[in-house]
Amino acid sequence: MPEERTGLVTFKGNPMTLMGPALKVGAAAPPFTLVDTDLQPVRLADSAGKIRLVTVVPSLDTPVCDTMARQFNQQAANLPEDVVVYTVSVDLPFAQARWCGNAEIDKVKTLSDYQERSFGLDYGLLIKELKLLARAVLVIDRDDTLRYFQLVREIAEEPDYEAALEAVKQVL
Repeated sequence: MPEERTGLVTFKGNPMTLMGPALKVGAAAPPFTLVDTDLQPVRLADSAGKIRLVTVVPSLDTPVCDTMARQFNQQAANLPEDVVVYTVSVDLPFAQARWCGNAEIDKVKTLSDYQERSFGLDYGLLIKELKLLARAVLVIDRDDTLRYFQLVREIAEEPDYEAALEAVKQVL
């Protein structure tokens, strides 16, 4: 049974329960396998040797998630080629592909955790009540070490974009 943690996030003011362990900066990032918009598996190991900026959203079809993904897509254009930017949600890959096309997203790779929600469980970001992922931003360095982690307390709010981008610059 996965660990359950309370008091960390709210959704529109209502307390939510996160399932999975608390991540610690400086620890090894858990391996993951997600699905891209072509239904192909994408693993953390596939981007070994690169810096990963991982943004996590409940659903791209909501205003705050849409804004967040667009903002990181815009910022990704200014990052070096050895930085990979992923946006993870439990949206179906087909919905992610449609959204990316409509939003003209070309720098961020969307990945889905819809099958087993194993990313959400392994990263401690699965919201028990909603079966969606909590809003978060992570920076994983070239050696698969977690170097930055922001769990956004109120799921309906945006993350600290500047702090996340600064964290990427610090590990370049």
